[in-house]
Amino acid sequence: MQQHYPPLTGIRAIAAYMVFIHHYDIFPKSVFGNQIHNFLGEFHIGVTIFFVLSGFLICNQYYSNVNLNFKNYMIKRLARIFPIYFILTTLTFVFFAVLHCQTTITNLKLYVLNITFLRGFFDDLKFTGIAQGWSLTVEECFYVTVPLFFIYIKKNKINLILIPLILLTTGFLLVTYFQNYSFHGFMNTNNFMLDFTIFGRIIEFFIGISLAIFINKININFKYYTIFGIFFILTSIYILSTIKPLNGSGTDCAFGKIINTLILPLFGIAPLFYGLIKEKTIFSKILSSNIFVLLGKSSYVFYLIHMGFIINVLNKIAPNYFFKFILLNLIAVLIYQFIENPINNYLRKRLIS
Repeated sequence: MQQHYPPLTGIRAIAAYMVFIHHYDIFPKSVFGNQIHNFLGEFHIGVTIFFVLSGFLICNQYYSNVNLNFKNYMIKRLARIFPIYFILTTLTFVFFAVLHCQTTITNLKLYVLNITFLRGFFDDLKFTGIAQGWSLTVEECFYVTVPLFFIYIKKNKINLILIPLILLTTGFLLVTYFQNYSFHGFMNTNNFMLDFTIFGRIIEFFIGISLAIFINKININFKYYTIFGIFFILTSIYILSTIKPLNGSGTDCAFGKIINTLILPLFGIAPLFYGLIKEKTIFSKILSSNIFVLLGKSSYVFYLIHMGFIINVLNKIAPNYFFKFILLNLIAVLIYQFIENPINNYLRKRLIS
């Protein structure tokens, strides 16, 4: 394991751009019609792509490391995720505190819950601060627990199925217990648990882990994994767009949740990743190009800034979403090159023993 796959770096940019399209009415139904508008509205599956990719990459890098140093492992994970998140979250709270002339104890509590990733466990607080940062709570929960998961998976591969089932069951039990408590929506509904917590999203990570473990053992004589994966992803998005309620998402119904967290990752995203790694196609060539690798590396920053105070500023100077998109990418690349990556490298050198 521990191989580098440039196309999977490039596809991070595509996933981030899908989330951007999902969050903004770039193709209004008044111009493009209901079907296209609803289809693009389901591009939230970019987050699903991120979760499957995280499972794959963490397993690819650490699964074979029998002497994994947990301290060094967590330093690497936090050095990659936390510094730029901390900086942007702090600036977000300062920006809106100044804008609304508010500096209260409540805002301070929210700030602490945001920088500690704890807000992601509370339905009422999940979209505070950097709204899309709720997914980082899920990521960090995965990072903390996956070394333990690896121990059990190495003992018996059946745990690739059992562990997600145990966590999913645990999520339902937590909701059963806490649903009658009114504490900022802490684990209060099955919908929240399934859509926004590690308990409901763990299957996506484990599909990525399974792909990393078995990627060199797949001997099926089939040459179109990339095409099949893309087709299945688009089909899944279309189905989600047709079953969505009037003012919601396709994942608001039970079948939509099954598609998003099981069927789409298993039959769409995993085959696409396999194809990008194993097949020489125009897609793998484009995603492996220098520009897409750079955009992929800066996609985490893009994801963090595409909603929040920076976009608030861009709304005043950029005439349309196309220019906002270009400016966001330029800003993301600059932040990655001159802030995120240097801090990441510095912390690794100073803190890893």
